[in-house]
Amino acid sequence: MNTTITDVFFDLDHTLWDFDKNSEMAFDRIFKKRFPEIKIEDFIAKYAPINQECWKLYQNDKITHVELRYNRLKFSFDALNIQICDEDINQIANDYIEFLTDNNYLFDGAIEVLEYLRPKYKLHIITNGFATVQDKKINNAALSGYFETITNSESAGVKKPNSIIFDYAVNVAKASKKNSIMIGDCLDADVNGALNAGLDAIFFNEKKVEAPENIKQINHLLELKKYL
Repeated sequence: MNTTITDVFFDLDHTLWDFDKNSEMAFDRIFKKRFPEIKIEDFIAKYAPINQECWKLYQNDKITHVELRYNRLKFSFDALNIQICDEDINQIANDYIEFLTDNNYLFDGAIEVLEYLRPKYKLHIITNGFATVQDKKINNAALSGYFETITNSESAGVKKPNSIIFDYAVNVAKASKKNSIMIGDCLDADVNGALNAGLDAIFFNEKKVEAPENIKQINHLLELKKYL
């Protein structure tokens, strides 16, 4: 146990909640019904990097929530050279949000590490996701009992990596920055955002991408036991 840390803040998507797996299952359900001619693996191959780029723009206030939902689909269909009308895109976007939380696969070790941490620290979530969707994910995946506070970008008024959301979350948690640590999958939003705001941070590098040597990192959630 790290005796200097009292409060542990987690990102949700791509850190505890397996967004890629749950997202693919939601799209598979939509396409089997509406577009059976589209191979889900072909769509995901285009969609995954496009969605990631759209989220980067969204978290840095370069596009709106509405533009995010539309662009990630439109650009993916364009990349596949598939013509699709705006009405269909909007319907897919709505179905996707509705179906996404029906699947609640977590990363391997998520529950085990939360059970390990809960007696030792106060646990919290900081997420850039949309409040209603994130609440459904947390509740449907039986995660709510582990966390004392949940901060989303809508309640804070800004998104990670803006330091204001970390200030807001620490204040809501009645914690102190010097005794807090952030765990997340995004170097920019989660790790650098937290470090710049005065918290410690651990990079959940599940995809094993290149990262600065001075950054604390783990490849599996159970490796948190080395630090906490």
